[in-house]
Amino acid sequence: MSRFPPHDDDTAPEASRQAMEDARAEMGFTPNIYRVMADAPPTVNGYRALNEIFYSGSFSPAESQLVLLTMSARNGCDYCVAAHSRAAGEAGLGEDVIRAVREDTPIADPRLRALSAFAAKMVDKRGWVSDHDIADFLGAGFERSQVLEVVLGAGLKTISNYTNHIAEVPLDDAFEATRWEMPEGRRNNY
Repeated sequence: MSRFPPHDDDTAPEASRQAMEDARAEMGFTPNIYRVMADAPPTVNGYRALNEIFYSGSFSPAESQLVLLTMSARNGCDYCVAAHSRAAGEAGLGEDVIRAVREDTPIADPRLRALSAFAAKMVDKRGWVSDHDIADFLGAGFERSQVLEVVLGAGLKTISNYTNHIAEVPLDDAFEATRWEMPEGRRNNY
């Protein structure tokens, strides 16, 4: 049960309703993450705006989803891994790549492997990536500016992953087919 019950159009603060409507128009439903974040209008509106900014960057839709899926898996966010698994498939990311991220196994494609590895290092090292980490990323054909776009993705995932950890957001029916739970052996004891 969610610690922060999801809002609907009648219970959400007025200042949160546009973000909820925009998400519904884009996805065909209002995901529970938006409905929970609606409790704090600055949070839901900031999250929505940051989403739009991140997706307007230089990564392809599939690459964008790979960054967000990888970070969600590294952060152990069951809700976001399910949501981004679905979105990644819709964006054209191969099922083999999605499965590799979900199972924490190597990605066959060298460029996508480098992108996922860099996103994982950004999370694991809390941004303290090394010159070698950056060189590996650039060596796979990415641009220096994209290092900072990965940082933007980390900010986006920090908002949603932490919200999900705190609020225990219920998984939407739309994401049920891509449900994921972090394996117990990988879950940290906090």
